Amino acid sequence: MNLILQALPVAVPTAGWAAHALLLSRRLRTARTDRLTGLMRREEFTARATRAFRHPHTAVLLLDLNGFKKINDTHGHEAGDQVIAAVGRRLALWCREHGGFAARLGGDEFTALVRLAPEADTDAEMTCLAARLSAPLDTGRVTLAPRASIGLCRPAHRPGAGLSELLRAADEAMYAAKRCGDHWRPAGAAPGHRPATGHGRPLRPGTHLTLLTPVRRKAS
Repeated sequence: MNLILQALPVAVPTAGWAAHALLLSRRLRTARTDRLTGLMRREEFTARATRAFRHPHTAVLLLDLNGFKKINDTHGHEAGDQVIAAVGRRLALWCREHGGFAARLGGDEFTALVRLAPEADTDAEMTCLAARLSAPLDTGRVTLAPRASIGLCRPAHRPGAGLSELLRAADEAMYAAKRCGDHWRPAGAAPGHRPATGHGRPLRPGTHLTLLTPVRRKAS
């Protein structure tokens, strides 16, 4: 019993410091994580991507949801939040499958870093990502199909460039895709060019600037 009593003055402060360290760790993790999507924030993404982007198979992506303001105006911010959260989950899963990670930059804009082998069919990969992001989402009041424009840049597109330049090139490619109504664009593609073999297949007519197209329910 005496040994236990002697140990108490040491054990209590130790337990207190452990609890304090755990609290600090949780606060730090919260600060680095976007509350709505669970994705990392810009600063955490930059820190990790700065170490990872030099891998020869790296691809940097910028994504933006088309016409997102319309969903907030039409169905309210709660529905908009559900869309952002769903897109974040879908993007995170796709990134994990490709050895990478994603972040929410803010609003309806996301970024990601993944590894795509040189022999990979990039158009097929991006088309698959676009399809997964746009899968119908039941918000409880209306079913919506998110639409994203994606820009992609590999280090080979900008030899010797740093991460910020790769992100800028992906951003420019993303806006080129948005202007042309394509799912995605690689950095370096001419803004008005539509290769016959892909590199950004056009969306269905009338949807290139429509983010969230209501899915009509069949009459019961």
